[in-house]
Amino acid sequence: MANTSSAKKAVRKMARKTVINRDRRSSVRSSLRTVEEAIASGDKSAAAAALSVAEPKLMRAVNKGVFHKNTGARKVSRLSKRVKAMSA
Repeated sequence: MANTSSAKKAVRKMARKTVINRDRRSSVRSSLRTVEEAIASGDKSAAAAALSVAEPKLMRAVNKGVFHKNTGARKVSRLSKRVKAMSA
C-alpha cells in the first residue's frame, strides 16, 4: 500500500484513468466491430459510414495514449483497404 500522501494521490489518479481508458478502449472496439459487421454483410455504404465514425474514435484514443500510434494506423489502414476492396 502507498505510504506517502503523494503516492496515495497517484493511486487515486490511476484508478480514475483506468476507468476512463477502459471505457475508451471498449468504445473503440465496439465501433471497429460495427465496421467488421458491415464488411461481412457486404454493404459498402454502411461499411464506409461505420469506418468514418470509427476512425476518429480510434485516433482520439491513440492521442490519449490508450493505443499505440502504429496500432491505430495499422487498424485504420487495414479496414479502409477492405472497405475499398468491396466495390471491386
